[in-house]
Amino acid sequence: MSHAPPRRIFITVAEVSGDQHAAHLIRSLKELDPDLVIEGLGGSEMRLAGAIIHHETVKSAAMGISAVWRAPEVLGLLRWTRNHFKTHPPDLQICCDSWGMNNYFARLAHSLGVPVLYYIAPQVWASREGRIRRLRKWVDQLACILPFEESYFRSHGVKATFVGHPLFDELPSRQPRPLTEDFSSRPPVVGLLPGSRRAEASKNLPAMLKVAELIRRKFPGVKFLVPTTAGTDAVVRSLTADLSDVECKENAFDEIVPRCDLCITVSGTATLHVAGHLVPMLVVYRVTPFIWHAFGRWLVRTRTFALVNLLNEGRRHIVPEFVPWFGEPETVARTAIRFLSDPAERSAQVDQLAKLIAALDKPGASLNVAKLAVGILSDRQKNANVERRTSNVEH
Repeated sequence: MSHAPPRRIFITVAEVSGDQHAAHLIRSLKELDPDLVIEGLGGSEMRLAGAIIHHETVKSAAMGISAVWRAPEVLGLLRWTRNHFKTHPPDLQICCDSWGMNNYFARLAHSLGVPVLYYIAPQVWASREGRIRRLRKWVDQLACILPFEESYFRSHGVKATFVGHPLFDELPSRQPRPLTEDFSSRPPVVGLLPGSRRAEASKNLPAMLKVAELIRRKFPGVKFLVPTTAGTDAVVRSLTADLSDVECKENAFDEIVPRCDLCITVSGTATLHVAGHLVPMLVVYRVTPFIWHAFGRWLVRTRTFALVNLLNEGRRHIVPEFVPWFGEPETVARTAIRFLSDPAERSAQVDQLAKLIAALDKPGASLNVAKLAVGILSDRQKNANVERRTSNVEH
């Protein structure tokens, strides 16, 4: 009696956060079907979770204009993947985040008849909505991590399912810290979170360090903590090498943020991550005036950028945001100093963050995506069996 070959899933990621989310997904897939062969393009977290990693794609992660320098890398990976699919065809392609790279892998898989599950939808509702046409054409199932996305994508003809946010699969247990100090008896601890990508950190951290200098004048002895990633560690250490009051640590976001009295963070998922630890924050994102006025203001539809503010669904901003930020330190520093000097203001923000997080803190996103994936594999197998029986009858 012949046994069916194990089912194969190919996963592609392009950056640190995608590697982490994919790793949790891989573990959930293995729980549902231990015999699955899971391979792909990614990083060390995926490898530790049990995937076969053919090429490392995480450490060179970039974004925005800087991402064009990855084009030769992506073209080479596409050629390799096409050849690999011909000899080892997967039963499912999973693209995790990073539309800039993954839209090409979705198109490749679709062209070869491989179903595509896209995990963590591109934020077309915020900018470049035209991308939804390609999403609709090349993606069989979209797994959304924000509550409003399911209805948005379905209204545009995309098969979408809200699965929950993977952050809440990954956050350790936490307890809010008392926010009663005005730092007259001890200096504060401030987190500087310049992003998980090298290009992002290179743009944001120098301006954040100018803000830090102004905070330092108001609060002598202040300590600054900077969590880094494999992609940002070298550039962060280079920029902070001469600063004795700045501490950096790689892969330590969940260790560093709870130690902070205030975080100055880039916009995006990092804001939700900080909120998950119930730490007050300010949000910035450094862009050049030329890039913003020439491109950004025309491409970006939303005028709210911090994810925690977006999720507050039209109500007043929970956290102050400075986006676009052209790098001037005075306004950001003034706001940071005000927050550090006023425990009531910090406490009020954390109360609002706690209410937002309580509505979202439902672990299970990775398992929900795994169930979608296994469902697609089962449907594919059923269709193959029907076609086989039909062919036998005809012959």
